Amino acid sequence: METIVLKFGGSSVADNEKLNIVANKIIKKYDSNKNIVVVVSAQGKMTDNLIKEAENLSSKPNKREMDSLLSIGEQITASKLAILLNELGYSAISLTGWQAGILTNEEPQNSKITYINTEKIKDELAKRKIVIITGFQGIDCNNNITTLGRGGSDTTAVALAVELKASKCYIYSDVDGIYSADPKMIEHTKKLENISYEEMQVLSEEGAKVLHDRCVEISEKYNIPIIACSTFNEKKGTNINYILEETGVKSIVKKDVSKISIVGYGMDSDEEILEKIIGIANKNNLKIANIDITKTRISVIFKELVRDDIVKKYHDILIKL
Repeated sequence: METIVLKFGGSSVADNEKLNIVANKIIKKYDSNKNIVVVVSAQGKMTDNLIKEAENLSSKPNKREMDSLLSIGEQITASKLAILLNELGYSAISLTGWQAGILTNEEPQNSKITYINTEKIKDELAKRKIVIITGFQGIDCNNNITTLGRGGSDTTAVALAVELKASKCYIYSDVDGIYSADPKMIEHTKKLENISYEEMQVLSEEGAKVLHDRCVEISEKYNIPIIACSTFNEKKGTNINYILEETGVKSIVKKDVSKISIVGYGMDSDEEILEKIIGIANKNNLKIANIDITKTRISVIFKELVRDDIVKKYHDILIKL
């Protein structure tokens, strides 16, 4: 039977009403005769709140204890979701990272997954249970709880997809795919049907918050297709895979306060795009400090703060809607 991995971020599981939406998404996939493994994040801003509480107790909290504290958020989500699914008549079990066999190195708060013992997961799937696993966490060789750093639940999901030989990994959030720019910043943007692993990794590295860059790296290495889609609608998402549809600008992202990156394959061989980038800067009296060009990215660092409307100007000129 086909196995798929579904990952739900913090905004998707923020309260009980949204957990019901998530449960219905899971049930729909389960009823299509698939083995379902679910990876969840902490609800809403719980991780941020736990960090603040710890910092109120100590100016420099012990890293081991912080990992233990921060792992609680995902456990709450996983248990609540399992309770809900069982109430709805679907057999489900929640597993912590260590119960799921996720082993990591010994670097607290930024651990790397070294091995996953999938025996427990496979046993539960064989019973046709929906297996819900806490993202973002594992256990090291000394039995210490470890966490994978910000965005680590994405990495958990893709790593599990690799080890379970899943056909797909769905990453659900409050946006329904990858866009030509942040749709919260720019009104008229283009949703991408496909984007290559390489282009997506650059976007993640440059500040796009849809996927964690480490998870894209793993999915490319093992050729696990990722589908980025919305928890809150049924619109078709964006496929992240080896497919390279065309050269040219795919997306524009602003990082920090003075850096804009234009992402797409073939950036190092398109002089026209570079001319347009420099022209827009000159027209808006922006002084360029540095330009970094690779085959998938042109990154421009300006000498001053860059307003969001400058991103829109680049988008209007460079993106074909």
